[in-house]
Amino acid sequence: MLKKTEEVNLLLDFYENLLTSKQQEVLRLYYKEDLSLREIAELLNNTHASIYDTIKRSEAKLLKYESNLGLVEKHHARNQIYDKIKTYQNEAINQLIKQLESIEKEEL
Repeated sequence: MLKKTEEVNLLLDFYENLLTSKQQEVLRLYYKEDLSLREIAELLNNTHASIYDTIKRSEAKLLKYESNLGLVEKHHARNQIYDKIKTYQNEAINQLIKQLESIEKEEL
């Protein structure tokens, strides 16, 4: 479960603003505040089933955004390159910088 929580939180970092305010609130309460479905339902004056459905639909939307835009994947690729930069010198650094620039151009 922790791995999924980390994954959804990272997806939220990149795509949260593309969700409705209700979806944002429910996912924030569930994944960032670690509230149970029952607690969220009570807090939002809604049913357990409705909250569950909102979470599942919202997760699916986040995954679709990532599938289409790939921002998290590119984030991971950049981090790997940054880690390599820390271990190399000179020409290798120049090559890694070119790779970073290439990835960033793809995002535009």
